[in-house]
Amino acid sequence: MRYISTRGQAPALNFEDVLLTGLASDGGLYVPENLPRFTLEEIASWADLPYHELAFRVMRPFVAGSIADADFRRILEETYSVGEKGVFAHEAVAPLRPLKGNEWVLELFHGPTLAFKDFALQLLGRLLDHVLEKRGERVVILGATSGDTGSAAIEGCRRCANVDIFILHPHQRVSEVQRRQMTTILGDNIHNIAVEGNFDDCQEMVKASFADQGFLKGTRLVAVNSINWARIMAQIVYYFHAALQLGAPARSIAFSVPTGNFGDIFAGYLARNMGLPISQLIVATNRNDILHRFMSGNRYAKETLHPTLSPSMDIMVSSNFERLLFDLHGRNGAAIAALMDSFRQGGGFSVEDERWSEARKLFDSLAVSDAETCSTIAEVFDACGELLDPHTAIGVRAARECRRSLSSPMVTLGTAHPVKFPDAVREAGVARALELPAHLADLFQREERCTVLPNQLQAIQAFVGQHGNRGKPL
Repeated sequence: MRYISTRGQAPALNFEDVLLTGLASDGGLYVPENLPRFTLEEIASWADLPYHELAFRVMRPFVAGSIADADFRRILEETYSVGEKGVFAHEAVAPLRPLKGNEWVLELFHGPTLAFKDFALQLLGRLLDHVLEKRGERVVILGATSGDTGSAAIEGCRRCANVDIFILHPHQRVSEVQRRQMTTILGDNIHNIAVEGNFDDCQEMVKASFADQGFLKGTRLVAVNSINWARIMAQIVYYFHAALQLGAPARSIAFSVPTGNFGDIFAGYLARNMGLPISQLIVATNRNDILHRFMSGNRYAKETLHPTLSPSMDIMVSSNFERLLFDLHGRNGAAIAALMDSFRQGGGFSVEDERWSEARKLFDSLAVSDAETCSTIAEVFDACGELLDPHTAIGVRAARECRRSLSSPMVTLGTAHPVKFPDAVREAGVARALELPAHLADLFQREERCTVLPNQLQAIQAFVGQHGNRGKPL
């Protein structure tokens, strides 16, 4: 399997190099040169497979030529292990919960950090360990988080022998549980940086650092944000997992996806293009609605970023959207480079009507206010006793308002455990005690370690340069 850049000027790479590269040298994002496609009969034969074996069948083509089958199977069995000593707490790994009227929530929060990002980042850490040990290299992970990616990345990579981890989060703009899940994991190779800015500031500094790595000494950066192809690849699997439980491929399934960076829903788009019958994908977002404005009105443009009750989607620029644009433009890298230049210089763009209409055949969208988020949390809890986190509530609201067909099962991706967002639950008026799972029961008593830095690229790079690569390369 070879990977190409969305901007057409970077060299094609194999999976191992894409894993360690993140952003392409031309500023683009890597995508498979050719997407694997499965027959309906092949997909149907996977119906009773355990999650780790389904993951092997879905992802094997993406690592072909880089990781041996036996090694990849072992990595996946470890990643998606369940039980008292396993990684995931639920035997189904990602269980489906019914709501009403052929409506379901896919619970993706039974991993160690109680968020869907565990599915990708537990795998990413193990893949990095495997590849770096083989190559005898040491790397620096530099990532930005709006809440959940940081803790999932630290938890997934904390034991990697050849990695130093630096995670940037917006100071005082993540929930207390989210912050503590990052800052209470202590280790010489773990560094949490609270940036005096917003998530987009953090993300821009990460991108700038990848573009010019001269501040590093004898090592290189690896991305853990959703620009890293390995994260997208891992997220494809749970679309197959959910659909198979609901009668696919004999019937089509619709999905509503809470998303700010477009990575999680892009994985659903890929699952469809790989042969899974998906009839509709709904972009569910909050007041920071750049994706909704494109899907509903063909305008992709920056606006003021607003803090909300769903902070993981408080994002003004959706990094992975470029991957969809690449397909909509016939995989023309020059066209995407021109669009991104236009966006950077003018703050926005539209695409030709036929390209936008092509996207609208599959995608719908909705922006949901904080008040609507709270009313949905209360409504679902009153109706069936299921307590939703604010991001999942936005997904359910969008599913109910944008649903095209009542005959197709509608699955909302449950992206996080409600215990991570007590303010939203409280504001929704739900009188239910929120208790952290046993492995996090003492979270509020744990020591925190975090460095607050100004919103300045030079300050961030100086800190990383000073503290990175403390361990000796193999």
